[in-house]
Amino acid sequence: MKQYFDSAVRGSAASLADMVAAFRESLGRRVVLGPFSKSSDPAFVEAMGYAGFDFVVLDLEHGPNTVLSLQNLIRAAQVSGLLPIVRVKEDVPSLIGEVLDVGAGGIQVPKIRSAKDVEEILRVGRFSPQGMRGVCRFVRAARYSATERHQYFAQSNDTILVLQLEGREAIENLDEILAVPGADVIFVGPYDLSQSLGKPGDVDNPRVVEAMRGIVERCLKRSVTVGTFVDTLESGRKWRDAGVRYLCYSVDVGLFLDKCSEVVRSLL
Repeated sequence: MKQYFDSAVRGSAASLADMVAAFRESLGRRVVLGPFSKSSDPAFVEAMGYAGFDFVVLDLEHGPNTVLSLQNLIRAAQVSGLLPIVRVKEDVPSLIGEVLDVGAGGIQVPKIRSAKDVEEILRVGRFSPQGMRGVCRFVRAARYSATERHQYFAQSNDTILVLQLEGREAIENLDEILAVPGADVIFVGPYDLSQSLGKPGDVDNPRVVEAMRGIVERCLKRSVTVGTFVDTLESGRKWRDAGVRYLCYSVDVGLFLDKCSEVVRSLL
């Protein structure tokens, strides 16, 4: 009985490498959908997977979580088959290695401005020969050394990389950014982009929409996958139909608020 229990438990959750491979395959043929998450409660993250989302962006840039709390959110995502992607802070390159060590299936990096930024991300987020990420196999991502060392280092270089463009400088340097190999998704951040264009928060402003469409079209011409953030079903459909395949829909706390408000309006 003990032997059966051990094998059943150890095989109950897909490995992170398998999840990354399956996600990349899906990304190549259809729209993938996931919310941002600012909650510190693993139950919210686990529930998102059961709801059918493909991924979750665990937000360290605009959320209260730390690497310490992050690892339990990552565990919750894996339990329900949800790929955990972590948005890091733009000014802390060392954080990339830390979140990968605790088991992130991908990283989303904001404020990308140039090819030099991309090269630095690859340097700190990939092991040699692709980069010079700090080497340690006694980490959660390597099952605390239970994963064979060569297998771990090879698999770690396959994690998903999302580059977030948010300003005029990124648009001006887009061609050189796209020329650096290694990214899975070019992500257009509409709210920061709106601010850089002098229209803070007005993501439906024609000037903002035109700039976003320009980025999407330039990426698609080079067969580069594009992502963006939306917070209404209407805008989600609009950008999905425009060719966006990595679609971030709203934020967990916002989704919760919307549902609570709907109940209150309906019953009171």
